[in-house]
Amino acid sequence: MNGIHDMGGLHGFGPVEIEPNEPVFTTEWGSRVFCMVQVIDGLGIWNLDEHRHEIELMAPEDYLSDTYYGRWMFAMERILERRNILSREEVDHRVEEIATDKREFAPLQSVGRNWPLAEDDKVPWGAWRKDEVVKPEFSEGQWVRVRNIHPPGHTRVTNYTRGKAGEVFRVNDQAWVFPDTRAHYRGENLQAVYTVRFEAQTLWGEEHAEPNSYVYIDLSENHLELIQED
Repeated sequence: MNGIHDMGGLHGFGPVEIEPNEPVFTTEWGSRVFCMVQVIDGLGIWNLDEHRHEIELMAPEDYLSDTYYGRWMFAMERILERRNILSREEVDHRVEEIATDKREFAPLQSVGRNWPLAEDDKVPWGAWRKDEVVKPEFSEGQWVRVRNIHPPGHTRVTNYTRGKAGEVFRVNDQAWVFPDTRAHYRGENLQAVYTVRFEAQTLWGEEHAEPNSYVYIDLSENHLELIQED
């Protein structure tokens, strides 16, 4: 889907502020969200691409005003509610307890909720690639074009590459999971991934890119099409 999350190459957001000696976490709650998501990742509740797509569903104004780990928390809460594991009302109630210093922290009741998950309901989180080899459609040195796609769901193709031509620099012929389908549980669709070399001026034009500079981007096979030679 096209959204504010796809900010690569966009103008108008000001300079990137680099903080000297920036800490790993700028807030304590951010470190806690990080830890919670790492734990939940291994419980079989969601897969990586589903979690990414959930972040993409944030309202643009919320996405821009929130923090990196605030976006993680947004996705975590929504998926947990959708899976009937933790409701929005329960989260709000716990926040109110903390705000009013009640600190009752009564344990959540498992009756009526989808927890613990049955083994058949669990999904693998990662496994970006499998220990097998696929037959690649393209080879090193061939020129390919990024398909100009605008799907309503998740895609790992950034907007500034769509419709642009580049040269296959490296073929990664292990069986890679296709994020666009796995995010929506439409299969892993195993395929090769290619490192494609683009001229920077091809991506952003002569006014905004230096000559003889290149960008290397990894793209799934289904995102590319061969440019036929004359």
